[in-house]
Amino acid sequence: MEALDINAAPADLLGMDRGELESMAEAMGEPAYRGRQVYQWIYQRGLTDFSQMLNLPKSMRERLAAQYRIGRPAIDANPVSVDGTRKWLLGFGDHTQAEMVLIPERTRGTLCISSQVGCTLTCTFCHTGTQRLVRNLTAGEIVGQFALARDALGLWPASRATDKLTNVVMMGMGEPLYNFDNVAKALRIVMDGDGLSMSRRGVTLSTSGVVPGIRRCGEELGVMLAISLHAVRDELRDELVPINRKWPIAVLLDACREYRAASNARRITFEYVMLKDVNDSPADARELIRLIEGIPSKINLIPFNPWPGVAFECSSDRTIERFVGILRDRGAVATIRSPRGRDIFAACGQLKSDSVHKRARVAAE
Repeated sequence: MEALDINAAPADLLGMDRGELESMAEAMGEPAYRGRQVYQWIYQRGLTDFSQMLNLPKSMRERLAAQYRIGRPAIDANPVSVDGTRKWLLGFGDHTQAEMVLIPERTRGTLCISSQVGCTLTCTFCHTGTQRLVRNLTAGEIVGQFALARDALGLWPASRATDKLTNVVMMGMGEPLYNFDNVAKALRIVMDGDGLSMSRRGVTLSTSGVVPGIRRCGEELGVMLAISLHAVRDELRDELVPINRKWPIAVLLDACREYRAASNARRITFEYVMLKDVNDSPADARELIRLIEGIPSKINLIPFNPWPGVAFECSSDRTIERFVGILRDRGAVATIRSPRGRDIFAACGQLKSDSVHKRARVAAE
């Protein structure tokens, strides 16, 4: 008989869905509805202390406390930008790290959540892409980011109406469609009315173009979709977003057309980083319009956010205004994203943790 490890860490319930918690309750000799009650305490009320789950029998609360925990990522750093943007450097149990960003605005708040430690991709303009993939985040680690933000903002219970947290985007570190199962499980909890109660229209998944994952996302989740396009010619996108070599622009846009039909989503957002003398010519703007013709969409122009050692520069304000003017003159819905959190490296494309270095230090100790 295998010896019991008395030093083993309690299993974490954060990230478990309703069915898993019902099965847990039944394994403890309790009716399934007790698991549903635990689910609501965790995701509706934000509790991490079993003793406060007062509609559960005392004996069950005691057994839960002995066998399980309801965790949160550790906060290794939490800088705040001069513009109010907040960034969390999050630590996980295996000494890895990822980053999460909150962008507050007057009538809304957007939380940018990571799906991986590091990134599968190597987009040449993106700081995160210089940190190779360490591992996928679990569903609990993804949900934990959202729960941690609610903790920080005092937004429990989950049904509480507020403009402090209106949108969540899978646009932090990593390619979410290369971690589909964990991302999908987490987002179902986020969007569940008995869970974290976020509106489906307030949830956006951003991808660099994993075509099979886009189709699956449309069929199974139906959240808002953002495509990191960044170029209108395959030869340039091959360089900027190397995944394009596997799924070129035409294939990617076909998947976008299919996505809207599958999910009944609103406009697809096309993200387009503005790189000086690279992808910012009037011809590029006209070709962008031609490419997305027939796709209900909006175009989000992102002034490039620099980081140490990068070879690219941001297009001038005049060039960006000329570019967006061409798009609008041809009937496109186009916006220019206002850079936020640049001073703390929290802006789009700037996220990168110290996970690799920290892992090396830990291994050497």
